Amino acid sequence: MNVKAKKIIKTNQYTNLVTKATNLAILLSLTLLILKILAWWYTKSISMLAACIDSLVDITSSTINLFIIFYSLQPADPEHTFGHGKAESLSALAQSMFILGSTLFLCLNSIKYLSHPEKLHYPIIGILVIIISFFLTLILVIFQKKVIHKTNSQATHADMIHYESDILINSAILIALFLNYFGIHRADSIIALIIGLFIFYNAFKVGYKAIQSLLDQALPNKEKKIIINLVSSWPGVKGAHQLKTRKSGPTRFIQLHLVLDDYLPLIKSHCIAEQIELALNKKFPNSDIIIHQDPYSVVSKKYKGYFNN
Repeated sequence: MNVKAKKIIKTNQYTNLVTKATNLAILLSLTLLILKILAWWYTKSISMLAACIDSLVDITSSTINLFIIFYSLQPADPEHTFGHGKAESLSALAQSMFILGSTLFLCLNSIKYLSHPEKLHYPIIGILVIIISFFLTLILVIFQKKVIHKTNSQATHADMIHYESDILINSAILIALFLNYFGIHRADSIIALIIGLFIFYNAFKVGYKAIQSLLDQALPNKEKKIIINLVSSWPGVKGAHQLKTRKSGPTRFIQLHLVLDDYLPLIKSHCIAEQIELALNKKFPNSDIIIHQDPYSVVSKKYKGYFNN
């Protein structure tokens, strides 16, 4: 099976896994939003309102992800020769901006209710809904982690951060409802404010990561080290230099120069470069790799020996 066929299979696997994770997230968020709205209606809890806003944010972000994922996986065309992968980063950035606005609304309401605390109505309803929400969200996060491990999808990772936060948020709301039940009425507003600040912090991290991706940030040092070790230990390679990396959606872009013996036949140098490309594609599926071969004697002293054995 050639490299192109393998890339198609990997892309299809990526699409299927990420789509399943997103569809499951939308279904779960919609179910929990309905339950939380009913619980908020009965309890009048500001922390339950925080849970409603959080679920609404989750539905919106997961739905955006679904459309963006399909777009980002479209093959390269004459006007987008590097593909459409950056759409994932744009999606993550848009989500973070939306979440920041929602948390501002939540924090302002929490401060308002701090000065006018109220006893909750039917807190047991809220407690039951939050317990259900906690376990369903935990199942989703476990599944998302498996998908991220296999695909390294930025959009799914951004989505997972929301739902990981939900686990902590649900725990905090449960505490607030219990405390309010036992007469500590300000606990509801305090917990809601803490939740708002927590969501704000996570949204900021997602936005920052998306911006770095849009600015073509290099691959993580761990991944670059794998590339360097593989290339520098390859038989017949005297060194390498000018390693450039970035990521766009599911695709990693890797460029480097190989330093080879001056009198190595062209067909042989091409064969070495192709073998290294295949090896890198095994380590990093869906990669776009460009390898240039340099004769040892003409390589600048600046680069000679770089990555050398």
